[in-house]
Amino acid sequence: MSISEAAPVSNGALWTGRVLSAIVVLFMIFDGVIKLPPLDIVTQTMAELGWPADPNIARLLGIVGLISTTLYALPRTSVLGAILLTAYMGGAISTHVRIGNPLFSHTLFGVYLGVILWGGLYLRDARVRALIPFSR
Repeated sequence: MSISEAAPVSNGALWTGRVLSAIVVLFMIFDGVIKLPPLDIVTQTMAELGWPADPNIARLLGIVGLISTTLYALPRTSVLGAILLTAYMGGAISTHVRIGNPLFSHTLFGVYLGVILWGGLYLRDARVRALIPFSR
């Protein structure tokens, strides 16, 4: 199936995709920005999660998250950004699994964000709909 044959979406579905994507982008901007200074709560939380309480590691994670988010927000690179953000969420999920955090509130939060991320991209990007055709 080519992109021109991708299932078209209604205006409502397109805007739903944009809103879902905006939720992910806004959350990831917040997540990345608080890691840049980094705030004390960030380094304390990193230590609780088993990461070194090193401000440079927090900054690195913030920069990786912000670059991935920027790629996701730009239409030409949105698929690459979605892949990178999915990997970022996978790291967060594995961290929560490793220390035994609650499943539905902590561990699966990255899965929830990933579903919103890919759902938003699916609704707003014909390339993704052509790649994963749910309807004929």
